[in-house]
Amino acid sequence: MDAQMILSEKQTQRKQGIRARNALSAEQREDYSRRICEKIAGLEAFQRAETVLLYAAFRAEVSLDPLLPAAAGKRLAWPVCLPECQMAAAVPQGPEGWETGAYGIRAPVLERSLVVPPEELDLVLVPCTAFDPDCRRVGMGKGYYDRYLARCVRAVKLGVAFQCQQVERAAVEAHDLRLDGFITEREVYTWNR
Repeated sequence: MDAQMILSEKQTQRKQGIRARNALSAEQREDYSRRICEKIAGLEAFQRAETVLLYAAFRAEVSLDPLLPAAAGKRLAWPVCLPECQMAAAVPQGPEGWETGAYGIRAPVLERSLVVPPEELDLVLVPCTAFDPDCRRVGMGKGYYDRYLARCVRAVKLGVAFQCQQVERAAVEAHDLRLDGFITEREVYTWNR
């Protein structure tokens, strides 16, 4: 498949995945998010992790809020969008450490946060618009996570999605990183290297 066809298919999958998760009721998203967080909390990768990069749910993404009680005692960081589609992981220092950041997503204020180097992360939880059983993902299209994940050299990288966002084979390009696993309300998918 040539590059233009991949981009077109990726855009189609992105729209389908967003439409599928938007079609879930608020009650379904809440229930599925809780189930997904229970699965994450039960994973050895989560239990062993000392430093975790979460994300603040955007629109109808899986909410990781139900995971927070299980994460007590861990160093929790959230992504911050930087210029040129770069990303940082930051731990907000108190309630004043939060703002509505790029794209209307709740994010840490860098000046009032501890920035965690990517090589210090043990676990990264990654949102997506679509994914496949081989742990490939389609993101929002800017490449923030793909650029950042390449620098998370020791972290376990897990995608988080609703089952309805699954596609047969995700449209990916050479720079799109495969994750170590994916967690949905129904399944835990793993990729064995």
